[in-house]
Amino acid sequence: MSSRFFQNRDCEYFPCHKDADPETFNCLFCYCPLYALGESCGGGFTYTKDGVKDCSACLFPHRPENYGRVCETLGEIIEQCKKE
Repeated sequence: MSSRFFQNRDCEYFPCHKDADPETFNCLFCYCPLYALGESCGGGFTYTKDGVKDCSACLFPHRPENYGRVCETLGEIIEQCKKE
């Protein structure tokens, strides 16, 4: 089994995105680690009328081929959080 791909088909929300393909849906990043990047996350998101970021239509972190890109971006987040 690869550490790059994980599915939890027993989850009551699986797959948690409306247009997701259940055969290729990757649950590894269940809560997107890129959310905090705001508009720089690279995913397809919108904002609600209250200004809250809505990622319900974004499949970027759930596509197996994006695992490496998510991990690279995590490095950027870590750098941003370092104390100077």
